[in-house]
Amino acid sequence: MEVTLRPVRVSDLDIFDRERTTPEGTGEFQWFGHRSSHGLRREFAENGLLGHDSGRLTIEADGQQAGWVAWWMNSWGPDATSWCWTIGICVFADFRGKGAGSEAQRQLVAYLFAHTRAERVQSFTDAGNFAEQRALEKAGFTREGTLRRAQWRGGRWHDQILFSAVRP
Repeated sequence: MEVTLRPVRVSDLDIFDRERTTPEGTGEFQWFGHRSSHGLRREFAENGLLGHDSGRLTIEADGQQAGWVAWWMNSWGPDATSWCWTIGICVFADFRGKGAGSEAQRQLVAYLFAHTRAERVQSFTDAGNFAEQRALEKAGFTREGTLRRAQWRGGRWHDQILFSAVRP
């Protein structure tokens, strides 16, 4: 499967909305209830989802839209000196379990290290999301630890596993 990342197109927004509207579309670990797409469309109109402190790219697998990757700044101290990127991913159901997520995350890390001064890229996933934990490890991330009760979803708190990749 050939996986590439590209800037989001306006036509992608309808697909993103469709995939975000059900637990089947997002997957059980990313279903946070119904959400408005107005903010995403407003940001797309302002900067094409490629801002100074965050961004989003479309994942294509064999020429088909397979999901998206996103990144945003996170700080572990003063913003001027202690920031890193946090990344997230949504792979559409038809492409899960086929390596598209690992490859997209690997490409995103390489992109962020090539085009920004970040020393660290991190990601987190649900403690029960073993597939994403394997995908992050395949993409070159190292497991760092557990963030206890860090995410509210489905009426209860969930532990998250923190991973990182540091600049070679």
